[in-house]
Amino acid sequence: MQNSESRKISPMEQTGDREMLNELRPHNFNDFVGQTKIKTNLGVSIESSKKRKDSLDHVLFTGPPGLGKTTLAYIIASAMDSRIITTSGPVLEKPGDIAGMLTKLEAKDILFIDEIHRVPKVIEEYLYSAMEDFRLDIIIDQGPGARSVSLQLEKFTLIGSTTRSGMLSAPLLDRFGIRCRLNYYNVDELADIVKRSAAILKIRIEDEGAMIIAKRSRGTPRIANRLLKLTRDLAVVKNKGVITKEIADECLNNWEIDHLGLDELDKKILTTIIDTYNGGPVGLNSIAVSVGEESGTIEEVYEPFLVQEGFIRRTSRGREATDLAYSHLGLKLKKGKSQAGLFE
Repeated sequence: MQNSESRKISPMEQTGDREMLNELRPHNFNDFVGQTKIKTNLGVSIESSKKRKDSLDHVLFTGPPGLGKTTLAYIIASAMDSRIITTSGPVLEKPGDIAGMLTKLEAKDILFIDEIHRVPKVIEEYLYSAMEDFRLDIIIDQGPGARSVSLQLEKFTLIGSTTRSGMLSAPLLDRFGIRCRLNYYNVDELADIVKRSAAILKIRIEDEGAMIIAKRSRGTPRIANRLLKLTRDLAVVKNKGVITKEIADECLNNWEIDHLGLDELDKKILTTIIDTYNGGPVGLNSIAVSVGEESGTIEEVYEPFLVQEGFIRRTSRGREATDLAYSHLGLKLKKGKSQAGLFE
């Protein structure tokens, strides 16, 4: 039976889907800023599929949250003129959940599974034959009378999205013909996204104001749009609705988001490693307990950016704060600490 949190929609109805209620999402590749190589390669695959009148190969999007994986899935559906069924790994609990969706798919339909790394193993095994042979093998009855029934499926496209590709099994990973890893955005791309979003929200913003927001958005469009809305509020109250450099700077300082995009929890993670654990190495779970946050959230949301920017170093023994972290927080590096960490 189809899961109640999943439903099928046509391309013309996609804007009504709960995933598309955010009016800031781009609806085509032209409006989607950044990820140029991915857009180019996907465009070639989509055009080829349309000329061959065949379904698109299965697609896997990986990368940190907020970079546009879900948005790209909807853009693909629109470009292919295909219908889409959306669900996520955590809501798929039993084989019947996935079987109901697969058997209702029509030719060239798209099944989008967000957080696909959280799909239970028993359900994942049903996907193997469905993705490779477009066949669903169902076990009927139990015990000595049990028998297997094979159902032929229409040729469909599975699009998976994950922030933790390392948790995907090799058999599932091998069945994705198109794999795309989304990278963090540069400041100019984020500034363009901020200005585009401001136009949609009918917010007046100066170029310098957009650049301030972009620099503090941690390379992530979702964060850029959130910060834009925060600065809009201060602009409405103090500057007749215009976001200037001064308004953006004041607002983000008030929210304790510094010039590199580090917020209160980022700094708490770094100071915990430095003060509580003498700079590391320290395990992820120990950090999570100390800062009062889930280890999964730290690993998926906060750590990738801190590692990318050089504030944290991941080692076989745990996480270590780098010299840059000490410098950024205005803390003094203890003598011999950089070398001691290697031999303790």
